[in-house]
Amino acid sequence: MDRPLIEVTKVFTFDSAHNLEQYHGKCESLHGHTYKLEITVKGPVDDEGMVIDFLELKNIVDKKIINKVDHQYLNKVFPFNTTCENIITWIWETLEKEFKDRSCWLERVKLWETPTNYAVLSKSDKNE
Repeated sequence: MDRPLIEVTKVFTFDSAHNLEQYHGKCESLHGHTYKLEITVKGPVDDEGMVIDFLELKNIVDKKIINKVDHQYLNKVFPFNTTCENIITWIWETLEKEFKDRSCWLERVKLWETPTNYAVLSKSDKNE
């Protein structure tokens, strides 16, 4: 049987506070979000019929991302302005290393800051 390349996505949520620096508007004041994070990996199906075990993906993202940002003041966590775009770039760079020696790779990261606002970073969009 052919081994198709399949995308697998796991969804996470975390709550954090931040304020935007060098910005003039409501978001320059301290405020919080319940972020929704979608992590998509892509690769061939292995002998067990999986691209990656969802539990393994959960453990990676919890350890590398969620545990560092959940219930935190992001301006103290990061050395950059905590825009959705900058946070998603950090998430990508952090997780990409975790898939270096695997048969699957990081394909897409989507970070929802609010129910109507999100940013997306895909493998095809990386400037490398």
